[in-house]
Amino acid sequence: MSDAPTVSRDDLIAFVIQHTEKPHNRGEMPDATVSYTGGNPGCGDIVTMYLKIGDDERIEDVSFTAEGCTISRAGASWITDLVKGKRVDEVEAMEYQPIMETFGRDVMATRPRCATLGFSTVKTAVKKYRDDYRRAVLAGDTESA
Repeated sequence: MSDAPTVSRDDLIAFVIQHTEKPHNRGEMPDATVSYTGGNPGCGDIVTMYLKIGDDERIEDVSFTAEGCTISRAGASWITDLVKGKRVDEVEAMEYQPIMETFGRDVMATRPRCATLGFSTVKTAVKKYRDDYRRAVLAGDTESA
C-alpha cells in the first residue's frame, strides 16, 4: 500500500491543463550552461531542458522545449518551477516523491515515463554539467570550469 496522497481527477486535469496551455519557462535558452534532450521512444515524447548555472552552482534559470503528450509537457513545465533557484547538489539529491504527490497514483501507475520525463531529463542535464566540469578540470581548462 502506498503512502502517496490521492490526487483528485479534477485537480490533475486542472494541473495538466494549466501547464499545457500556459507552460512555465518554455523556450530555448541560447546561453544555457548545459542542455540535455531526453525522450520516450515508445510514445514519441521528447523534452529538452536548458539550465543556466551560476558560479555558486545554483540554477539561475531553467527552460524547456517539448513535443509529445500532455502529461510529459505538463511535467516538464512543472519541474522547471521546482528546480529553479536550487543548487545542483539539491537537484542531484531529489527523489521521485514530489512527482508522485503531484501526478497521483493513477498516472504514476499508467504513465510513469511521461510524468517523470522532465525530471529525469533535468537530473541527466545536471549529471552532464558535472561530467563536463570534471573533464574541463582534468584537461586543465579552468577557464571553462
